[in-house]
Order: sequence, then C-alpha cells, then structure tokens
Amino acid sequence: MTEPTIIIKRVKKAQGGGHHGGAWKVAYADFVTAMMAFFLLMWLLNATTEEQRKGIADYFNPTIPIAAVSGGGADALNGESVTAETTLSKVSKKTTTDPSQVIPTPGVGDVSETVTAALEKAMSGEAAELSDHISLRLTPEGLVIEVTDREGAPLFASGSAEPSVALVTLSAHIADTLSDVQNGIKITGHTDDVSFRNREGYSNWDLSTDRANTAARLLKLAGKNEGRIREISGKAATQPLFESASDPRNRRISITILRNGSAETG
Repeated sequence: MTEPTIIIKRVKKAQGGGHHGGAWKVAYADFVTAMMAFFLLMWLLNATTEEQRKGIADYFNPTIPIAAVSGGGADALNGESVTAETTLSKVSKKTTTDPSQVIPTPGVGDVSETVTAALEKAMSGEAAELSDHISLRLTPEGLVIEVTDREGAPLFASGSAEPSVALVTLSAHIADTLSDVQNGIKITGHTDDVSFRNREGYSNWDLSTDRANTAARLLKLAGKNEGRIREISGKAATQPLFESASDPRNRRISITILRNGSAETG
C-alpha cells in the first residue's frame, strides 16, 4: 500500500503596511521639513532688503568672483554685496577701512589694502564732499579706481575734455595715493551712450580718449606717476558700469593699478 504524500504549506505574513509600517512616517517627515524650509524662505524674502537678498544669494553661488565688497549691507568699505566685478566699493567719509576686509586679486598682493586705506584717508577732511565720485573694484587685471560723474557734478564740461575743479582736486588726492605703490597704471576714459558727433566727425570715441589723456596729465602734474603709466585709451560707451543709459556714473575715468607681473607693467 502506497504511503500518503505529506504536503507542508508555510504561510508568510507580510510585516508592515497599513497602520503598522514605518515608511509613511519617513515620507511625512520629509514633507514637514520641506514645508518648514518653504515658510522660512517666505519669511526671509519678506524680512530682508534687496541688497541683503542679493548678498545671501551670491554667498551661496561659488561661481561668482568675489570683489572687495561686503555681503548684504554696510561694512568697512560700505559695500553692497558679495558680487561680480561690476559692483563697486564706495570710499566714503562715513566709513573706516579695515584692510582685513579687502580680498586682493591674485598678483595684486597688498596693493588693494594699501590703496584703499590711503585713498580713504585722502578723501577725509576737506575732500570728503568729493568722496561720492570715487569707488573701487577688483578685477583680474588689477585694482580699479573709478572716478565717476554725479548728477549735477560732472567731471568735465559737456562734450569737452576740459576738467572741472572737482576733477583737478580728485586727481591730486589720487596721485598722492598712487605714490604709495610701484605698480603700473592704465587710464581709460568712458562716456555715456548719448550720441555725440560734431561737424568734423569728433565722436564719443575721441571724447573718451581725450578725457583719459586729460586725467593722465593731471596725475602727472600732481604726482610722480608719469613713468608708471602703461596705457591711455578711450572706450566711448562700450563698457558701462550701470544698465541705465542715463546714469551719469557711466561717464567716468577708470584708473587701473595693474597687478604685478602683468604684461602691462613691463
């Protein structure tokens, strides 16, 4: 007689699921965390100024080259944000220079902090009212001193390379500042984009070049800078500082203290 076959059936009970599992808790925790981050973001947007938001955004963006300005508010250089090369540091009678806040461009060495401190000192006292014409920025080429027009206070007569009294005074202070460093100097003239051409074909290109030459002559007269000037040029309106075409600060003289070892310094 054949023995009966014994079949053993094992039933496995699934663990978890329903109200007894833990996966939903992880998902819920992620959701709550995301909502908290969202509300924090909304609060920050409402509680901060435009300059502070820009400073925060630029801080977390490592692709932006850092200039000698502060992040999101007033600091030793009265900077506006940690931003790209076009953002300027203002030299103001209301500030006190802290050289530790200046981040020198590779190759510039200590020139940036030396010039910043010396220029701030020069623009105090009687020259303090002219400090709004001066701003600084670091570029790969070197430290740039921007001498800009202000509303109602131009550096030159309209359509002319004749310097104002303010520019003559500023040039004297800048020349004293540049005597503290030995780097080469490049001077560039800039105009706004208002079309200008006289009957002889004299245009913004000629005007910006003539203004750069005037600035160079003023620096030579006021200090021992003649042998250090490597280049004088005019850029017309091709390199504006500000997007607004009507901004008078686009009319300016850029004085670049060239980094050590550059081709321009010879």
